[in-house]
Formats: sequence, C-alpha cells, structure tokens
Amino acid sequence: MDKIKEEEQKKTRRFFAGTFIDNEKLKENKINYPIRLEYYKITNENEEYGIEVVKTEYRKEFTKVENEAMINITKEENLINSIIYKLKENFVTPIGLEDTVAEILECF
Repeated sequence: MDKIKEEEQKKTRRFFAGTFIDNEKLKENKINYPIRLEYYKITNENEEYGIEVVKTEYRKEFTKVENEAMINITKEENLINSIIYKLKENFVTPIGLEDTVAEILECF
C-alpha cells in the first residue's frame, strides 16, 4: 500500500466558533467597519487536528476576506478545542495564527 501524500489526505473542516471584534477594540485601532472572525477545526483521515481562521472585513466599498490554516497540530481533540477557544477569546486573526498557536503549545 502506498503512503498518501499530505495534500491527498481527505480533510474535514467544521465551524467551531465565530465572533465580531467589539467596537471598542476597533475604535482603539482606528477601524470604522465591522470585522468578523471565524474559527474552524480541521480533521484529516488520520485523526490529526488543525485550525483555520477566517477574517471578514465589512467595508463600505467592498468585503475583504482573508484566511490562514495550520494542519496536523495534534491528535488530541481536547487540546485543539482548547487552542481554538483561546484564539477566539483573544480575537486572533489569520496573520497571528502560527505565532499564537506556537506560544500556546509551549505552555502544554
């Protein structure tokens, strides 16, 4: 049996949590449009878990969406759930995903 390359593995992406950045934080950063963050749990067929963060900016002129994903972070579902919860509570955006996950994992 041939080994399956990582890109060829079947991945499942499930919505975990979402939040809007509160107005106070937006005003502190001189942002005058709503921003929604969504957090997804990614699972592959080897039961390894990852995370995807999607940021949507609702500007007057257009809607901007950006995302970032990390796969194969852990095989422990409780750990990935805890990480995603911390990301949500701290309004982590796609650009901060890798650094923040690395910092969280150092604590475990």
